[in-house]
Amino acid sequence: MAIATPLLDTVSLPSDLRRLDESQLRQLADELRAETIDAVSVTGGHLGAGLGVVELTTALHYVFDTPKDILIWDVGHQAYPHKILTGRRDRIRTLRQGGGLSGFTKRAESEYDPFGAAHAATSISAALGFCAARDQVGGNNHVIAVIGDGSMSAGMAYEAMNNAAVTTKRLIVILNDNDMSIAPPVGGMSNYLARLVSGGAYQKVRKVAKKMAARLPQPIHDAAKKAEEYARGMVTGGTFFEELGFYYVGPIDGHDLETLVPILRNAASIQDRPVLVHVITKKGKGYAPAENAADKYHGVTKFNVVTGEQQKGKGGPPSYTKVYAESLIEVAKADPKVCAITAAMPSGTGLDLFGQAFPDRTYDVGIAEQHAVTFAAGLAADGMKPFCTIYSTFLQRGYDQVVHDVAIQSLPVRFAMDRAGLVGADGATHAGTFDIGYLGALPGFVLMAAADEAELGRMVATCAAIDDRPSAVRYPRGEALGVERPAVLTPLEIGKGRIVREGTSVALLSYGARLGDALKAADKLGAMGLSTTVADARFAKPLDEDLIRRLAREHEVMLTIEEGAVGGFGAFTLHFMAADGLLDRGVKIRTLTLPDIFQDQDKPEAMIAEAGLDSEGIVRAALAALGRAAVGARA
Repeated sequence: MAIATPLLDTVSLPSDLRRLDESQLRQLADELRAETIDAVSVTGGHLGAGLGVVELTTALHYVFDTPKDILIWDVGHQAYPHKILTGRRDRIRTLRQGGGLSGFTKRAESEYDPFGAAHAATSISAALGFCAARDQVGGNNHVIAVIGDGSMSAGMAYEAMNNAAVTTKRLIVILNDNDMSIAPPVGGMSNYLARLVSGGAYQKVRKVAKKMAARLPQPIHDAAKKAEEYARGMVTGGTFFEELGFYYVGPIDGHDLETLVPILRNAASIQDRPVLVHVITKKGKGYAPAENAADKYHGVTKFNVVTGEQQKGKGGPPSYTKVYAESLIEVAKADPKVCAITAAMPSGTGLDLFGQAFPDRTYDVGIAEQHAVTFAAGLAADGMKPFCTIYSTFLQRGYDQVVHDVAIQSLPVRFAMDRAGLVGADGATHAGTFDIGYLGALPGFVLMAAADEAELGRMVATCAAIDDRPSAVRYPRGEALGVERPAVLTPLEIGKGRIVREGTSVALLSYGARLGDALKAADKLGAMGLSTTVADARFAKPLDEDLIRRLAREHEVMLTIEEGAVGGFGAFTLHFMAADGLLDRGVKIRTLTLPDIFQDQDKPEAMIAEAGLDSEGIVRAALAALGRAAVGARA
């Protein structure tokens, strides 16, 4: 007996999907879910969110004429099933790998990714832009934005919705309500959405209806069940969204294709005002290990499909994130004014550990970085010692507040910037490459970068001790170096670096996490007869001017090294040296930074090598400054 060809094998593009009979969609969705699980088991990545939208993805591409109809995924980490259905199945096992598919939507990757995304709450604004552009030329295509309930804690989503009703009459917003972003969502909007389907009056009506329906013949019972889903929105209402000018539909079961398809068709037919379709989904749906996990397998390493067991690390030093959390806990034990703020990333920033130790001093404000910064400013203004703990890439979203609400008022908010520098598989959207420059431009800031875990602990203590101005410490993603951490976290002297190794010919001045590569480069240069000094700057602001003068005067070549963009520590150093007359003394100064491009995802070590910030790259730069060719280099 011949084995039937899987439906997914017949679908290369959404146009193939739309040729299927509607009755076949359930099978296709099941195969799409299995393919997604299998692919992510090989690559690692975001799994739970994608599993939760398999049916929604299938239905959207079935009902709408993508890519003519614009489909925008908020954040984009749930778009793996979308990628499989849009001509990228043959490359899906290259997800998040060097030269492979991005872990998020990406315009350069496919015409089915009309807008690149990776930060939350951008989809409605972008979709509204597409609507306005369409309306300007008299177009007739649909524009759909899919946004999660976690992203609805971000103010940008409401700014867009507030503007939508006066900008266009044709926009479809899908609210994917899975009651969970990365961490359980917090705040009034999350509670409002939960109340819609959990109110006492509604629940009583629903129970009575279910009892009545159970006594009906099966066909009528099934019809009644469908009617209940439609009626749910009528009973609970969508008052909030209606007041914003949207036609509200829902809540509906986001895993029921027989419900999704006709409702999406109905939504497409509404052309007199924007529509919001409230879809209830389950993160990790259809894969038991994900459904049973606390984080619903939001982000996973490679794993065994059968057991769900994730590939474990080799067991080395703790992560910088954990070192930060443990250091902050130690500081907080001695100082009751120390508190911590996260923007919906308690586990990612280590503040879940701090929260266990000090629940009353831990604040999760949701995906609201702007609010987080000004909230911290208010705490600082009234005498608390807030540590605003946000990934470098996400702090960019609160920069206006850093300037106006913190820096101008010289408030002692402490910024802890995790994932500073390159981040490997998450790629350009999550790289923390700009914080040195964007914070260094602000008067009064104290800026530090940790070279190892011992330094990070002392820098946390330093931040806690600074009570007259804002401060920040940056530290990388991944494992620390295994350096012994001090038993007592003694604050550093502000603006003072350290000499790690003495030499006479070449000076390597490292700021932050590349100190280990600088030491390896010094070994290699030493083997070539070039005595090399290695210094750890510790501070980008204020600079250790005496250290810079010494290095410039006593060495033929001086290199600054930082895992940050052009315009950061190296630029600050050059500016000082020019003003101080040090550039007139003949020292050959070179600044090593990340390249002036957005680097695509790859293994971290490959990205560092590409940037020229590994030991080999540092050696090449030093030899080039001396006018010597590297060994093995082409003539």
